[in-house]
Amino acid sequence: MEESAGASPQTLGFVEKLKSWLSWSWTYICLVWFCMVVVMIYVLRSPLKLQESFASASVFLSTLTPKFYVALTGTSSLISGLILIFEWWYFRKYGTSFIEQVSVSHLRPLLGGVESSSTTGLFSSVNGEAEPRPSVSECKVWRNPLNLFRGAEYSRYTWVTGKEPLTYYDMNLSAQDHQTFFTGDTQQLRPEDTVMQKAWRERNPQARIRAAYQAIEMNHECAAAYVLLAEEEATTITEAERLFKQALKSAGKDINLLVYIKRRLAMCARKLGRIKEAVKMMRDLMKEFPLLGMLNIHENLLEALLELQAYADVQAVLAKYDDISLPKSATICYTSALLKARAVSDKFSPEAASRRGLSTAEMNAVEAIHRAVEFNPHVPKYLLEMKSLILPPEHILKRGDSEAVAYAFFHLQHWKRAEGALNLLHCTWEGTFRIIPYPLEKGHLFYPYPGCTETADRELLPSFHEVSVYPKKELPFFILFTAGLCSFTAMLAMLTHQFPELMGVFAKAVRSPSIHQPNHLFCSQGHGDARAYPSSHWVAGVESP
Repeated sequence: MEESAGASPQTLGFVEKLKSWLSWSWTYICLVWFCMVVVMIYVLRSPLKLQESFASASVFLSTLTPKFYVALTGTSSLISGLILIFEWWYFRKYGTSFIEQVSVSHLRPLLGGVESSSTTGLFSSVNGEAEPRPSVSECKVWRNPLNLFRGAEYSRYTWVTGKEPLTYYDMNLSAQDHQTFFTGDTQQLRPEDTVMQKAWRERNPQARIRAAYQAIEMNHECAAAYVLLAEEEATTITEAERLFKQALKSAGKDINLLVYIKRRLAMCARKLGRIKEAVKMMRDLMKEFPLLGMLNIHENLLEALLELQAYADVQAVLAKYDDISLPKSATICYTSALLKARAVSDKFSPEAASRRGLSTAEMNAVEAIHRAVEFNPHVPKYLLEMKSLILPPEHILKRGDSEAVAYAFFHLQHWKRAEGALNLLHCTWEGTFRIIPYPLEKGHLFYPYPGCTETADRELLPSFHEVSVYPKKELPFFILFTAGLCSFTAMLAMLTHQFPELMGVFAKAVRSPSIHQPNHLFCSQGHGDARAYPSSHWVAGVESP
């Protein structure tokens, strides 16, 4: 038993090596096969009468009129143009080439591609080392700490514009969050809890609201039902606040409900202008539940303190949460950059800085901006209003476009309030990309930029929003190939239509060497001068008997 147990890893290692060798040698096997086919065609050229077939095909082609070539090239240009349009649309929507995606998915198993991390293949780098794929943790989606109210804010946007600001994927994540927060122990569900559990899963807002009223009829102290009504039925922040206060009275000792309701009450106070009250409620909530740092309540506190222009308090919060052991966010990085930029931005001048160099404070501000831009490179375009803002989603992807939208939506006003801060950002943010090493997988101040942000952001952000992508993807080969093919065939069609005789001469010149070359060879070669032989001895380059 011990011998078999000891031999098993060796056997598995041998099998893995054999699979790896077969995968590596497949390309060379294909090359050998191609060479064998070429050799076979060359050996069988006489029995197959390839020269005669080629000559007859050339004669047939020479009898075709220019109209045929116009139709041929025009059709080719049309087909390649349609493929180009489809490829470009698919690339803009999904960020990849359709032909390449289908080819890889179908050819990869045939080429010996494996999914295990022990092999390279399609995911190998230029140096032959396997590139790390984005893990699940890198692409984790977080709940937006400053998410808006559906009834009082998102729905009003829909009424005015007719557009849905939230995607189904985003709302489905929120439904899962609410089920987790508010159902508690599933083995001890009350009848109203069962109704609310179904209500969160309903896709139709009116169905969710009806279910909430049904739960209240069963139990007038169903806090989760009041939460749903405050989130989705209330059309004003004042009405939402009233319903949240009613839910707070019925929450009891349910920690999840208490934290959620108190946080939303603080956000209602912030939106209604009672900012100091909101700051106090957030501080009390963080003291009462210090272990719930994953909810990022400090980001709500930072935004409220910036509105009060209490920059010393903002710096104190940053000193506590801008730690290497804690997960960063755009709010942390860009707020830190804002405070340092604010100290020097009112007197900053690019011309003066280029003459005398940057001072220590200015250098610290520029480094803070570079640090923030490296963490999330999508934010500056929204802060500088180079790209239009939309309502933030209910969930965000850190370092992604969704996080940039959420940050800029709430913090743009704070950057505008600091005189010269946006000017400093405008002058320095693009310098970040000269610092980040290439390839981007190495990173600089943070871990490598994940490659999964584009896919997740397209799920979180509405379809009418143009998702910001970093790093910019190069155009796939098939788009360039179809563009070149379409242009080339269209040019041939146009030239053939406009100058049929000239293109006919050109076509004959392309074919003539292959037809008449044997004549010249036979006439110029041989044992002596060709003029010594009678002309009747040569017919089509073949000596007569």
